[in-house]
Amino acid sequence: MNWVLKKFDALTPSELYAIIQLRNEVFVVEQHCVYQDADNKDRWAYHYMGWKDNKLVAYTRLLPPGLSYNEPSIGRVVTSPAARKSGFGRELMKNSIDTIYSLFGKQPIRIGAQLYLKNFYASLGFQQTGDIYLEDGIEHIEMILS
Repeated sequence: MNWVLKKFDALTPSELYAIIQLRNEVFVVEQHCVYQDADNKDRWAYHYMGWKDNKLVAYTRLLPPGLSYNEPSIGRVVTSPAARKSGFGRELMKNSIDTIYSLFGKQPIRIGAQLYLKNFYASLGFQQTGDIYLEDGIEHIEMILS
């Protein structure tokens, strides 16, 4: 696995296309969730990509404090269906947490997690901080890693 971190303006057209393609494959097609993915946060984010055999198989969007929450945030967490059960998702999140700390200092990280992934994020140290809410028709919860 080759891990790459880039700001939006440093992404190549091919990298940006791969990110959009993977996010659409999972969030739109697999989860049947038609929503506006382009939310004007990508331009201010760091994009953390996991490449295997020249294919993007894991991705997160790392947001600075003040963009989505007061704390830095990890979002658009996605692994390719073809790469699941490989441990890439856990590695992706651990690396993303370490990268957030490197970029913004060691401070709490807040996420808006899909409810069905609560135990996965809890296994990484995140704790639920609020009630269940609907986002684009999918149950979510806010979680924080202190």
